[in-house]
Amino acid sequence: MKTDKELICIIALGMVPAIGDINAKKLIKHLGTAEAVFNESYRNLILIPGIGKTIASNLCSREFVDKAYEELDYIRKHDIKVICYDENEYPVRLKDCPDSPILIYFKGNANLNNQKIISIVGTRNITRRGKDICEAFIKDLAIEYPELIITSGLAYGVDITAHKSALKENLKTLAVLGHGFRTIYPSAHLAVAKQIISQGALITDFPSFEAPERNNFLKRNRIIAGISDATVVIESGRKGGAMVTADIALSYNREVMAVPGRPGDRLAEGCNLLIKSNRAALIESAGDVIYNLNWQRIHSEEKQKKLFPENLSPLEEEIFALFNEHDELASDQISNTLGKPLHQLSSALLKLEFSGHISSIPGNMYRKKI
Repeated sequence: MKTDKELICIIALGMVPAIGDINAKKLIKHLGTAEAVFNESYRNLILIPGIGKTIASNLCSREFVDKAYEELDYIRKHDIKVICYDENEYPVRLKDCPDSPILIYFKGNANLNNQKIISIVGTRNITRRGKDICEAFIKDLAIEYPELIITSGLAYGVDITAHKSALKENLKTLAVLGHGFRTIYPSAHLAVAKQIISQGALITDFPSFEAPERNNFLKRNRIIAGISDATVVIESGRKGGAMVTADIALSYNREVMAVPGRPGDRLAEGCNLLIKSNRAALIESAGDVIYNLNWQRIHSEEKQKKLFPENLSPLEEEIFALFNEHDELASDQISNTLGKPLHQLSSALLKLEFSGHISSIPGNMYRKKI
């Protein structure tokens, strides 16, 4: 159990500009405690490798220790927990990463060392297809692993879809914030954030007063990548936060998986590039995620039953089986694959549509409803 003074000094270390988590941990190891770091003389500090004059001057100032006193007061008033990198509750997966934060601010009830955690990331401009895929993945994973935790970043698009889907399927979910707890960004997701606190956790390494700035979101991506067994990219352009997260996950030797998209689709370029450059495994279903992580199936029989709805005719089962392998199919594809004329298939397709198993879309296409 840390003394208040030691905890305050660790919080203060996290606030010192340019020090970084690697140097902060190096200093504590070199001098024994965070309190000793702030008690060390300027002359001795500048002799430590990686600690220049600016950092040494900041460490000799009272400014950050005073701010840390205020921070400790704030987090205790608002039921926010501080988890330090040398404590048992600190996520083991994250501890293995060289630039892991020296502390995490935590609000919620999730186990950060849960047996199974995956991160789901992607574009803020999610398509209908991307949303369907994300929801389907999480729904199917929840059947197999009801204890699974889904991690994302509370942003628009793929992030909020992943959080909402996890909540809907009664999975716990972690939202990694790019700012402190005085803010929820975007504000439109405040209601979801409150729900996450009761069914997961909000976590950040930024003190409460830190505003949501662009660089903060890039920095928080290392937590999304490091706290999980794998990072799944649903949709992404060639550049963006999801690609940064994927690259960080690879640097941590974590699994990266991506959903392929159509050539020429701007929001598939990032996923296709990850797959093409052998940086990500190609996945099309929750089963592919399970296979790549070598997880043992728990509820395989239950899931198999869900693949085929009840009360289907033999022809309807044949058609529906195709939609377990493809998101969308053209009517002539179905006809050619099954070797049956369209007039023979039309009533079966109509019945599947009326019963809510598939939906028709422009271009004589059909999509499986998730």
